[in-house]
Amino acid sequence: MKKLFTSESVTEGHPDKLCDRISDAIVDEILKTDRNARCAIECCAAYDRLMIMGEVTTTAAVDYEKIARETIKEIGYDFGMFCYDKCKITVAVHSQSADIARGVDNSADENSLGAGDQGMMFGYACTETPELMPMTVSLSHKLAKRLEEVRKSGLMPYLRPDGKTQVTIEYDGKMPKRVDTVVVSAQHNAEVSQEKLKEDILKQVVSVIPPSLLDKETKYFINPTGRFEIGGPEGDSGLTGRKIIVDTYGGRCAHGGGAFSGKDPTKVDRSAAYMARYICKNIVAAGLADEVELQIAYAIGVSNPVSVFVDTYGTGKLSDSRIADIVVKEFDLRPYSVINRLGLRAPIYSQTAAYGHFGKSALPWEKTDCAEKLKKYLNE
Repeated sequence: MKKLFTSESVTEGHPDKLCDRISDAIVDEILKTDRNARCAIECCAAYDRLMIMGEVTTTAAVDYEKIARETIKEIGYDFGMFCYDKCKITVAVHSQSADIARGVDNSADENSLGAGDQGMMFGYACTETPELMPMTVSLSHKLAKRLEEVRKSGLMPYLRPDGKTQVTIEYDGKMPKRVDTVVVSAQHNAEVSQEKLKEDILKQVVSVIPPSLLDKETKYFINPTGRFEIGGPEGDSGLTGRKIIVDTYGGRCAHGGGAFSGKDPTKVDRSAAYMARYICKNIVAAGLADEVELQIAYAIGVSNPVSVFVDTYGTGKLSDSRIADIVVKEFDLRPYSVINRLGLRAPIYSQTAAYGHFGKSALPWEKTDCAEKLKKYLNE
């Protein structure tokens, strides 16, 4: 049965992603000297100003404004009202609430470290791409990343940091068949013509999509509103944690609602979502299912999850309940164990702030080192 599904991505210079990047750059800088720090940093950017706010408990001495200006410069805002050396920056950061901290701090030992908050986190994996991600979001990220590459390399020097991409794929049942629609909106300077921009994007950016997925019926919308000169925080406000679907699986599975960027790993919003992805990817790599969604739920201050739920969308070689039992048996889901297993106290978070938190081979939760061990259950 024919069906269409769409996912989107945004560039590192999108105002929301700019805020994510600054938040994660601060977390990384803190973790370099204080691996046990508690961080919940959010940024808000609008027109000519940035506000850095949140809760941090740490022994590290951090210059928040310096980190922010360096990040803004690296992304490419060296012009306009939000220029890295001109924008106004306000810092409103205080220590973590004692009422929130006690759920984690009052653990008898680190092995019984309580979850930093209540909530449900989801993981997902499928066989559509080599990285076991949905093809729609994978291609959207590749398009957005390519916009950054051609801008910074000088191949398309008239581009500016803000941009969005979107890919619609036609499926035949569960199998991706072809790309139906490609949307690319790229910020640019005033000198380039729309004709030149469209020509270059089709040639230099859309080319990352495998030609076998494109045909004469594929539709292309390049800067469909026409001019896109005003972008970034000058064009629209940005906020940390507002691109949660871009960050995860492009809408292909459920989302617990918690954002990732700016948070240390005691926040299960982040660490348990990474663990859920790790488990799902290993389940698919082991051949237990072709597609799997995993939900893990926690109560604040409690180490063991209150529930584990598996849905293989009918693709499981074992029942969903049996796979859930295997997850509980083979994976320690207590926060301390998750943090240690995935090495989450390291300063690794800036690289997650754009183009998705999943599907990047360098990240520890993308390993499939448990797949061989899980294959034994196929003989049940």
